[in-house]
Amino acid sequence: MTTQTGHTEAIAASRVIGTTVYNTQGDSIGSIEDVMLDKTSNGIMFAVIGFGGFLGIGEKYHAIPWASLDYDEARGGYVIPFSKEQLKAAPAHSINELAGADGESARDESYEYYKVAPYWH
Repeated sequence: MTTQTGHTEAIAASRVIGTTVYNTQGDSIGSIEDVMLDKTSNGIMFAVIGFGGFLGIGEKYHAIPWASLDYDEARGGYVIPFSKEQLKAAPAHSINELAGADGESARDESYEYYKVAPYWH
């Protein structure tokens, strides 16, 4: 089944990982490092996006609600509706912290911070 824009509803995670992420101003702010899946609801908990750092040193990982990402064909990447200031002030984690407690604490913190309606309710 396709969406209104002609995209399919399904995509392989391997095609998503490594994709560049842009803010609404068009600045490249990082890339998708991973996606966290909710095994009990069969949904996507969040995208793990790496910001900053150099050669993996000092990089911060952010849990971004999946529904916040919008693929832009012209850019060849995802756009998120958050400012640089919002992203700089956002909760950051290590990869291990994102997966800890079944990912729920990072998920809940992320959805609350970005004011995105929880998919699990």
